[in-house]
Amino acid sequence: MKGVPPEHLAELYFNRYPQEVDPVWLNPCVDKRHREIWNPGKKCSDFPSLLVVGPQKTGSTALYTFLKLHPNVSANLDSPTSYEELQFFGSPNYNKGIDWYRSFFPSGRAVKFEKSATYFDKEAVPMQAGALLPSAKVIIILLDPITRAFSWYHHQRAHNDHAALSHSFYDVITNTDKHNREVQSLKTHLLRPGFYYEHIQRWRRYYPDSQIMYVDGEQLTSDPAQVMTDVQLFLNTDVLIDYRHILSFEDEKGFYCIKRSVGRPKCLGAGKGRVRQYGQVDEKSRAYLQQVFYTPNLALKHLLAQVGSPIPSWLAANS
Repeated sequence: MKGVPPEHLAELYFNRYPQEVDPVWLNPCVDKRHREIWNPGKKCSDFPSLLVVGPQKTGSTALYTFLKLHPNVSANLDSPTSYEELQFFGSPNYNKGIDWYRSFFPSGRAVKFEKSATYFDKEAVPMQAGALLPSAKVIIILLDPITRAFSWYHHQRAHNDHAALSHSFYDVITNTDKHNREVQSLKTHLLRPGFYYEHIQRWRRYYPDSQIMYVDGEQLTSDPAQVMTDVQLFLNTDVLIDYRHILSFEDEKGFYCIKRSVGRPKCLGAGKGRVRQYGQVDEKSRAYLQQVFYTPNLALKHLLAQVGSPIPSWLAANS
């Protein structure tokens, strides 16, 4: 029998199955044999036990900021390229490997977490996250998808996106010109993350319902203290703190900020609360998007009832 060099076999295999070129990092702590040969300086507790996965423009930065105030909870160190978000899964960072990933989580506190709002609707992320972090808990924030789309539109305008600056919100969401890639790309970013049911079903393939929490994005804005109590119970933190003593509503900002012993409260950046600044979605756009999201929202409502999660007020009213 003639032997074949491994490099040649690998070349033949990946030419036949190009979709498998990228690695899938498995959890090194699952197999006892792997733990025994692992570097003594590495620990299973180096990996996060919580992922806040977004989607974008639903309040994930607020949740991230509030969670970091808990004495038993710590977030990842900032990334030199993406700051507070590591964006490991579903991105080129994934090929940097798990040692690169775990290096962002210093030892110490009981609950380590990361927040990357890009994770929610990327197809590869639930599988990759489930392979490496099968025991992690997952928080998904559900804001009215119409409000979320409108917020992203103004976010892009504030960042001088040409398509957002040169087209109205209604023109973007109703655009059917497939040749206008700039507008089509913006439309995709406005609408696709809001099909919550579709993306959640992908997460549920890799995480049991007991490990997923759904946060009402509107309640996170209007009553963050109650949301943070629910989050602490979900995480089974050793210490239960009352966020009513930590957060205060600021009329000027229109949302809750962190109290300080001296001086003005610490608030999120100027980019937060942008929808409040630009007003409400126009009725023509709202009517159009209510039709777009009607069936997906109805499916989401049934899913939340099935898993025993509270139905957000916006969803109860609009589906």
